[in-house]
Amino acid sequence: MGVSTDHHLALAAWQKDQKSKQLLLSDFRRQMLPAYGAMQTDEASPVYRYAKRAYFIIDRSGTVKFMKVMDSPLNLLEPAEVLAAVKAAAP
Repeated sequence: MGVSTDHHLALAAWQKDQKSKQLLLSDFRRQMLPAYGAMQTDEASPVYRYAKRAYFIIDRSGTVKFMKVMDSPLNLLEPAEVLAAVKAAAP
């Protein structure tokens, strides 16, 4: 699933436009993202209080098994790295 600071109506419009079936959650009030270190907190940044690109694998009990917060929103993890993290986190 994806988490964004966008309003839930903006996310719904994007999903419809893109014909996406991915589950998207809105953290419009910015409560979850700072707790995971996934929000820009530098007041001098032009993207202050925006979500950072981040990857988390969280198991059913709520334990974070993998976490990677990217320095730039343009950087993506390679699919193989994500798959390896998922496999490593499996029971």
